[in-house]
Amino acid sequence: MAYAIARLAKLKKGNLSGSAAHTARTRPTPNADAAKQNLRFIGSTDSEEKLEDLVQAKIDSYKQKRKIRTDAVYCVELLLTASPSYFRPDDPTNGGYYEEDKLKAWFDAAQNWLTLQYGSRIVRAELHLDEVTPHIHAYFVPLDEFGQLRCNHFFDGRQKMRAFQDSHYAAMQHLGLERGIKGSVAKHQDIKDFYRIVEEGRDLDTGELSPEQLQAKAADRDRAVKKKAEMEETTLRLVKDQELLQQRIQQLEAENQQLRNQLDQLRDLPLEDVAWQLGLTKTKDGKWKGGGHIISIDEPKWYDFAPGSQKGGGGAIDLVMYVNSCSFQKALAWLSDRFGSGGMLKAATHHARGQAQEIAQTEPIPQFTPPAADSSQWSAVQQYLIQQRGLPANMVQALHSRRFVYADSNQNAVFGMRSLTGETTGAFLRGTRGEDNSFMGYARGTKRADGWFYLRLGGKPDDDITRVVITKSPIDALSLAAIEGMPQQKTMYLVADSTKSLPVEFLQSIPTVIAAYDSDAAGDELAQAIQDLLPQTERMRPIAKDWNSELLARLRQQQKQKNRGIER
Repeated sequence: MAYAIARLAKLKKGNLSGSAAHTARTRPTPNADAAKQNLRFIGSTDSEEKLEDLVQAKIDSYKQKRKIRTDAVYCVELLLTASPSYFRPDDPTNGGYYEEDKLKAWFDAAQNWLTLQYGSRIVRAELHLDEVTPHIHAYFVPLDEFGQLRCNHFFDGRQKMRAFQDSHYAAMQHLGLERGIKGSVAKHQDIKDFYRIVEEGRDLDTGELSPEQLQAKAADRDRAVKKKAEMEETTLRLVKDQELLQQRIQQLEAENQQLRNQLDQLRDLPLEDVAWQLGLTKTKDGKWKGGGHIISIDEPKWYDFAPGSQKGGGGAIDLVMYVNSCSFQKALAWLSDRFGSGGMLKAATHHARGQAQEIAQTEPIPQFTPPAADSSQWSAVQQYLIQQRGLPANMVQALHSRRFVYADSNQNAVFGMRSLTGETTGAFLRGTRGEDNSFMGYARGTKRADGWFYLRLGGKPDDDITRVVITKSPIDALSLAAIEGMPQQKTMYLVADSTKSLPVEFLQSIPTVIAAYDSDAAGDELAQAIQDLLPQTERMRPIAKDWNSELLARLRQQQKQKNRGIER
């Protein structure tokens, strides 16, 4: 049985000259027959041309986008041959002899494979006929499709090495050559070991041996054949055992996944996700605040610490019923709308699932109803935004005329939240009544993941948005827009206080995304999370603690400069 043989050696920059010296016969090679001529069929026949210069020239012909590491593989030496029994089937032990037609058919197939597989990245290839068995040395510069020097792209790991052997065998099998056993645990000999075997093969010249030596050689050969058969049998058994082991591993993984699915079905919805969808905001002490609630969550329990409340419960359904002041049926419909049917059923783990499914399908999905506008309160809200927050009067009036901001009956500034196509999905409320009013939160029923407060500025009316600036609140967004003035490119100022509410699919197509959050650890953490999702994101910090404080500081500075001018 004759085999197709392909081996490789990875050469670093310092190894190139030594390898070339052997293959080009520029240094003495004891096992080589100087009377026989080798053939260089790829590359110049100039004996003065250095392999390292050829390799460097090929690398330089591509512009490397990154610095080449000092320990990088610059070249891969490929050794191609076949079993001696292929080249001389009638007398495999007659080292140095080969049948011309066998050699030509093998050489043509090997040359075609090198050309098709590696093309111009083969900088030199030689057919050696001066040793016991014909073989080819080819030098391949491992440049990937982008012109980067990357050996691991071609020969890293078992799968890629198997593909290398498969490709070579496919080009050789028409010659009647066999391939080694796939998945074999046997170790391939490297090029140095192959050289040793080739060199020892010259001792097989039977004309120089006595009858006793011939008999000993024959006994050695019989033992080698027997050992080879035992190794092949062992290899086949190991491959079969490996296949059975792999099947068992796959079976256990499938059973494990089934158990994980069953456990997952038993878990309730994470209460923090439910609280976020309910419009509550997580404070620094870990509690969830909004709508008059201060809720602490300790899965699966929750408790409201707000004055006058002091009430707790367990599970997602109870939390929705409590915060939304709604019935069990409406809570199921709300959960189905926000988390899908599967999420709703998880929340209904401790209830009758069939009944829950029926209720969710028949109960109308709660629709968001914007807080009613109260025009009598607008003057106070407008004064708050302009005088206390420093927003330009023309900006506030323009937003009010488009109903992007208005006043409700509690003198809250209501900032409308819209989907990217313009549908109203919720509202953000900011208290303005009294001194140091800190009330803020989302109107009941707001879909935080489906809509945002945003405005578009700059560019021409038909221009595409090429820049999106993300802030944590509507007042911050308007403050930063006032600081920047009218931008040259079409810019969207968008509010998102969590990665859960980011319109990621939309933002992926935007060339420039700015994470403009507060100058504190929380702002840095949120900006980093956005950068992980959107690599084109840039971080922008205010000098003050937030963008509204930055705007007010600038206005005070401008007023001081104006006063100095008047005094002069």
